[in-house]
Amino acid sequence: MDNKIFDPPKPEACVSKIFEASGAKFDTDVATNLWKKIMRHKWILSERLNRDVGFRIACNDFLENIGTDEEVTTHNQEKLLVQMGARTISRDIWDTISDTQPPKQLIQKKIILPLIEGDLSQKHGVIPPKNIIFFGPPGTGKTHFVKAMAGRLAWWYVEIVPSILMIDGVDKIGMHLRELMEKARNLDEVVLFIDEFEELAGSRDTANRVDRSITNEFLKQVPLMKSHTNKVLLVCATNYIRQLDAALLRPGRFDYVIPVGSLDDDGRRTVLSYYLSKMNTEVIDLDLLITLTTKFTPADIEYLFQNVAQQAFEKECESRINFPVTTSIIVDAINLFKPSLTETMDEEFRKDVATYSRI
Repeated sequence: MDNKIFDPPKPEACVSKIFEASGAKFDTDVATNLWKKIMRHKWILSERLNRDVGFRIACNDFLENIGTDEEVTTHNQEKLLVQMGARTISRDIWDTISDTQPPKQLIQKKIILPLIEGDLSQKHGVIPPKNIIFFGPPGTGKTHFVKAMAGRLAWWYVEIVPSILMIDGVDKIGMHLRELMEKARNLDEVVLFIDEFEELAGSRDTANRVDRSITNEFLKQVPLMKSHTNKVLLVCATNYIRQLDAALLRPGRFDYVIPVGSLDDDGRRTVLSYYLSKMNTEVIDLDLLITLTTKFTPADIEYLFQNVAQQAFEKECESRINFPVTTSIIVDAINLFKPSLTETMDEEFRKDVATYSRI
């Protein structure tokens, strides 16, 4: 058997010939893949019947008796993932989060394990989560946690930025939201992330007509995500949980409402060590840095080390002499840096944890 007989013609010709033979029209990628299978099926039929059955007969027999659902579904999902800007996240991100940092252990036990151990969770009647909310002060690592979860699960990561929904004006946000969520329900093994959730699902008590309609649309869409069996995890994050509509926070829509607060000492040690490992340094007094960065968020630490690295880079460019970063250089940078968290923010966060957490 000469494998060359299965080589497809140009993609447009594959689409045309399959359409002429069967009346079914496929995208070029799907049609090209189907051509090879149909030609192989034609050869098998011809060998079995001891005569050339012709392309039309082979095409219709293949489509009717073998089908194309798997090819079309896979192709459509790949196209949709590209359209939505899906990307893969490294598993290593999960390891940059300290085991003591809230809420890593909670996420591992209540979100990651039920999704990974599907058969075991079913055995014990544990229902894997579908919708969760992260809340906490700005910069505390909510987005980082979501990416880390996607990396740990080895799922696609798709981020929905509110500005994308506003592309045709505020009056069309609800429509775009509905269309987007419908698309998401056709995906599999995807973490769907919506940041600045309060912009899309604010309280209806003080909202105008348009904002109320957007929140109402979300109230419809979230239960629909829960009703589907495909593996899509909707994660919404907000800095201002008090601004969300109360109906969204009641049990039944979101499985968990999880606080993400400031780093503890071990959490800062993990983050500081991660960025120090990427720099040209002398021996660093890590314990001192941990003590001096009490109110620093993960985002603060990242920005701090970007500045220190840039400073060292510029110095070495000027002198062409090795310029390692020292503890004193980092301490000087810390002293000039204003951390994101304040005592007032911590106090407000503790109140929100007591009022809104559901874990």
